[in-house]
Amino acid sequence: MTIDQNPGLTADTAGSATSTEDRKQRIRRRLERLIGIAATEGNKLVPLRNGDQIFAAMLDSVRSARHTVDMMTFVYWRGDIARQFAEALAERARQGLRVRLLLDGFGSRPIEQELVDEMRQAGVDVAWFRKPVRLSPLKQNHRCHRKVLVVDERVAFTGGVGIAEEWCGDARNENEWRDTHVEVRGPAVDGIAAAFAQNWAECHEELFDVRDRFIEQPPQGDSVVQVVRGSASFGWQDMQTLIRVVLESAEERVRLATAYFAPDAYFVELLCRTARRGVEVELLLPGPHTDKRVCQLAGQRYYDDLIACGVKIWHYQPTMMHAKVITVDSVASLIGSTNFNRRSLDHDEEVMLAVLDESFTRELDRHFDEDAEVSELINPGRWKRRWAAQRLQEIAVAPIRRFL
Repeated sequence: MTIDQNPGLTADTAGSATSTEDRKQRIRRRLERLIGIAATEGNKLVPLRNGDQIFAAMLDSVRSARHTVDMMTFVYWRGDIARQFAEALAERARQGLRVRLLLDGFGSRPIEQELVDEMRQAGVDVAWFRKPVRLSPLKQNHRCHRKVLVVDERVAFTGGVGIAEEWCGDARNENEWRDTHVEVRGPAVDGIAAAFAQNWAECHEELFDVRDRFIEQPPQGDSVVQVVRGSASFGWQDMQTLIRVVLESAEERVRLATAYFAPDAYFVELLCRTARRGVEVELLLPGPHTDKRVCQLAGQRYYDDLIACGVKIWHYQPTMMHAKVITVDSVASLIGSTNFNRRSLDHDEEVMLAVLDESFTRELDRHFDEDAEVSELINPGRWKRRWAAQRLQEIAVAPIRRFL
């Protein structure tokens, strides 16, 4: 649209709009070309914050399903929410729907066997991804960390949430974890469904049946979405390329929230290079509440280098920070199951959405602002004076960083 076509559009606002569109298109083409996956247009995304919103939306979708339900998760533990999901899946299966549940053989070990039995008796097809007792030592370290729910091939959910009481509530205290999920409608649903199918194919002889309708995905909104799947193998991975591209494409600001921050030296230097060229880089990480202290120590060893480059590091105070979100220049965002650690980037099956949508990114940035208000900014001088015992712990975990 030119200025003449819209008299109310000034030269400054026209330039800003053009710059935003150019920036989005540049990031899109870099991701499509370098990862080899086409982005889809016409998607509708709804960010869901914390268990109260996330579980309500997911359960409502399952309970209203009419054809198929496909669900996969790394964590399926215990608590009332675990029973609610089991009952909802079982009820749909008893009504004749095709219901499939894929559980990671390591992450979902605490699930109550009673729930598994009840679901199977109702007709839910429950499969396990790489049970440790059946694996070679090489495969045991490669887990399925994806969180996916696809209902009727029309709506999908992905993000950081596991099925356990730790995620219930609204991050009001240390017993209610902070996390982010997203509800997706439109063509990107197919990409999320493919993430489920890829792992299901390894565990089950039947990939699809007559109840799969393979429907067309009409436009539902305005978001451009690329669905990127990370798979465990040797060498450079698509997930690493995804994060590298967005960091190297950033011009103004990068904000990263992650549950587990334990990158290798390359990605630490990439964050530093991004900050050194004038980009504002902020990290939102777990503070006093973390379920993996050893992983936290592995990342803290790099704080001195990051702070020296101008990176701001926030420690979230109220509870465990479990979200996996990156926003770039207020126009692009990454959201899904991938943490900023060696395990996610090198070893595990992951899924991430690269979203080009200003309003969606603006909402995630608003979440970051609100989280920062209840976080502690790491003070450079104070951090340099941290106890010797802390430094020794950071050094002690160095040999196992690649597995964290």
